[in-house]
Amino acid sequence: MSPSITENNNIDAYNRYSRQLKLLGTEGQQKLKNAAVFIAGIGGLGGTAAIYLAAAGIGKLIIAHEGNIILPDLNRQILMDSKKIGEERVQCAVESLKKINPEVKIEAYSQRIHYETSYPLVSAADIVVDARYDFPERYALNKLCVDIGKPMIEAAMSGFEISITTIKPNETACLACIFPERDKKWKPFGFPVLGATSGIAGCMAALEVIKVLTGIGEPYYNKLYHFDSLQFQSAAFSLKRNPFCKHCANKGEGAYA
Repeated sequence: MSPSITENNNIDAYNRYSRQLKLLGTEGQQKLKNAAVFIAGIGGLGGTAAIYLAAAGIGKLIIAHEGNIILPDLNRQILMDSKKIGEERVQCAVESLKKINPEVKIEAYSQRIHYETSYPLVSAADIVVDARYDFPERYALNKLCVDIGKPMIEAAMSGFEISITTIKPNETACLACIFPERDKKWKPFGFPVLGATSGIAGCMAALEVIKVLTGIGEPYYNKLYHFDSLQFQSAAFSLKRNPFCKHCANKGEGAYA
C-alpha cells in the first residue's frame, strides 16, 4: 500500500488535495492513491479524463494511444503540444501529465486496442476508461473487461452529443448488450468534434472513475446518460443485460432483470 497522505513526509500531498479532501476524506484520497486506471485513448475525451484523474491524485495511469501528433489533433487533444507535431502522442501526453502532477506513475503504450496485446494493460488496472473512436476497439476492450472482471467507464461523443455509462462486469449491461452490432454508418475518422464537448465527456468519465474507486455517490450502473451540449438537454435510459449477449451471457449471478 502507498504511504498515507497524512504522514509527515507527505504534507505537500495533503496540501495539494486539501480542497477535495473536504469531499472525499483522507480514506477516499488514499483509495485514489492506491488505484491504477487504464485509459484507452488519450484524445479529446480520454486526454481530459487523464488530466483530471492525475490532478485528483490517482496513483497510476496506464495510457494507450497510437500514432504521432498531427495538426488537426490540437483543437481537442489538450495533452498535445503544437511544438511537437510529428512526435509520438503518448510521450507528449506523459510529459504534460507529469507537469500537472509529478507524483503520478504513468505507463504509456503507443498502440491500439486488441484483445491479446491489451490483456495485460486491463489486468494491471483497477478500472478502465474507454475513450476509443471505433467500434472494433471498443468491443475488444469491453470483452476484456467482462472476461477479466474490471469495471469500465464507457464514454463517447460525436458532434455535440455525449453518452456515458458505467459497466460492472457480469452485473450490469455491457457495451455488447447495449449495442449488439456496430453502427455500420459510423466513420471513425473525420466525425465532427468540438473540443469543449469532448472535454465535458472526459470530465464526466473522470468523475465516474472517482465515484467507483472511492465509493462516493452512485455510479451510473445500468443507465445510459445522454447529453446534448448544444441545447443543454439531457436524458437517461434504463439498461438491462441481454441474455443472449455474445460478451457476457451466462456470466454473473441474477444477471437478467
